[in-house]
Amino acid sequence: MKTRYFTIGSDRDEAQIEEAAAILRRGGLLAIPTETVYGLGANGLDEDAVRRIFEAKGRPQDNPLILHIPSADWLARYCEDVPETAYRLAAAFWPGPLTMILRRKPCVPLRTTGGLDTVGMRCPDHAVTRAIIARAGVPVAAPSANVSGRPSCTTAAHVRADMDGKIDGVVDGGGCAVGVESTIIDLSCTPPRLLRPGGLPLERLEAVLGEVALDKAVTQSLSDGEKPRAPGMKYRHYAPRAPVTVVTGTSAESARWLRAHVPDGAGLILFDECAPLFPDCVVRRIGSYRDKAAQARCVFDALRSFDDTDVAEIYAQCPDDAGLGLAVGNRLKKAAGFRTADACDGCRVVGFTGCTGAGKTTLLRAFAARGALIFDCDAYYYELLRTDEALRRDIDAAFPGVLRGGTLDRALLGRLVFGDRERLAALDAVVRRHLPRAVVRAIADSGAALVGVDAIKLFESGLSAICDTTVAVTAPEGVRVRRIMARDGITAQAALARVRAQKPQEAFVAACDLHFDNNFASRDEADAAARDFIGSII
Repeated sequence: MKTRYFTIGSDRDEAQIEEAAAILRRGGLLAIPTETVYGLGANGLDEDAVRRIFEAKGRPQDNPLILHIPSADWLARYCEDVPETAYRLAAAFWPGPLTMILRRKPCVPLRTTGGLDTVGMRCPDHAVTRAIIARAGVPVAAPSANVSGRPSCTTAAHVRADMDGKIDGVVDGGGCAVGVESTIIDLSCTPPRLLRPGGLPLERLEAVLGEVALDKAVTQSLSDGEKPRAPGMKYRHYAPRAPVTVVTGTSAESARWLRAHVPDGAGLILFDECAPLFPDCVVRRIGSYRDKAAQARCVFDALRSFDDTDVAEIYAQCPDDAGLGLAVGNRLKKAAGFRTADACDGCRVVGFTGCTGAGKTTLLRAFAARGALIFDCDAYYYELLRTDEALRRDIDAAFPGVLRGGTLDRALLGRLVFGDRERLAALDAVVRRHLPRAVVRAIADSGAALVGVDAIKLFESGLSAICDTTVAVTAPEGVRVRRIMARDGITAQAALARVRAQKPQEAFVAACDLHFDNNFASRDEADAAARDFIGSII
C-alpha cells in the first residue's frame, strides 16, 4: 500500500480536507494530528475499518478505542443518557485533551469499544482534524498512531516510521502541542473515576467535578483477567526496545541515586538540570524539573530516540504527581512495565556557591553547627588528585607530562591551564567525569542526614543537581577585595584582579534558589545573620 501524505495548512483548505475525509468515509485508515499525539483514525461505526486499525497497530482486541467528534453536539448521536456533567466538562475543556467514558448507543460496534457497553468520547483541539471529521460525517475511532506497545507519535515523522505502507494516509499537522494522550474520566460511575492521566491535569477536573476516584491502573498494571475500561490501562505501552527503570523521588534525590548506581554508557531520560552530571551516558533531556509541560512534549520523543542507539538499559527521572507530572510519570512507568527504583534517601543536601571573598565560610560554619557534614569541593578535588588513580590517568592523558613518577605536578598543571580557556575547559571536563560521582559516593557512605556542598562551580560541575536547595553568597566588591587581601596576604591590586576575573555575582543569584548577602560590619553580625538564615532553610 502506498501511504499518501497531506500537509493541510488550515481548516479552510477545502480540497485536501475533502480528500482526507473521503479516506475515512470509504473505510480507509488516516493518521490525524491532535494536540496530544497523532491518532490512527477510521470510521468508528464501520467494524471492518476498525478491525484494520487493530491489524495495522498489532493492538489487542480488548483494548478499547476512543471516538473523536468535532463538537459536543455529536455526543447524543452515539451515547445513551448523556449526563449533564458531560456537557459541563465539554463546555470547560473541549476542544481539548479530555476523553469522557459514557454509555454507548447500539450504533457503536462492540469491536470499537473492546466489548464494553461504554465508549470514550473526545473532541480534539486541532482545527484541521475537527474539519476532517465534520466533513467525513462519522465519528473517528483513533488510538495513537504507533505500533502497539511502542512510544506514541508526536510528529508525522514518527507516524511514517511506524505506519508507512500500512495505512492510506497521514495528515501532517506539525508537532503535538501537549505531547501525552488525553485524560480519560469515566462518567458511567459515581464518583467519576480517572482511568488515565493525560493532557488535562487531575486538579482541573476536580475543580469542576469535586471528588474524582483514581483507578488502580494509573499506578500499577492490571492483571491478566481484568478487562480494561479505557485505552492504555492493561498492556505495556510506550516502550523502547531497551528495558526502562523509572527512578522516583525529588529531582535531587533521583540525581544522587542515578549518579551512584548507573554505569557509564547507559541511556538516561533526565531533567535539564541533571544532564551535566552524566557526561559519559547517552542523555535525553526532557526539560527543567519545574517545567512539566516541556516534559509532556518531550517524553515520547525521548523514549523513541533510544531505538537509534545501542544502549542496553534506560533509566528515567520521574516528576512528582502534581499537574501534568501524573501523566508523564504514568507514561514512563508504563514504558518500564512499572519497574521503579525509590531514590528517597532521607538526606538533605544544600549547595553553597559564590565568588571568591563572598564569605561562604560564614554560612558553612553556621550550617556545620547544626550538625551538617560539609564537603569543600576544592579540597576534595585536591584530595582526589592525590588518591584517585582514574582521575589522575585522565588528567595525564589530557595533559601529557603532568604525572611524573606517579606524582601529579599540580604547579605545572596550573601553569598549563591558567589563562588558556580551551585547556581549562578540557580540565573541567575531566573533573566533571570524576568529582560529582566521588562526592555522591562520599555523601552516601557518610550516612549524614544534612550535607553542605561548597563549590564555586556548583552549576558548571553538575553538582547543583544533587542539591535539594542552592544558596548564592554575595558581598560588595570592596568587601571581597579586603577579605582576600587579609586571607591570602596579597596586594589590593592582586585581590581586585582575582575578583574581576570571576563571573558577575548576579549570575550566581539568578541560578540559585536562595541568596545570602554577606555584607556586615562585624563578624558577630555576620555570624548572627548566618545562624538565622540557616535556621530558616533547615
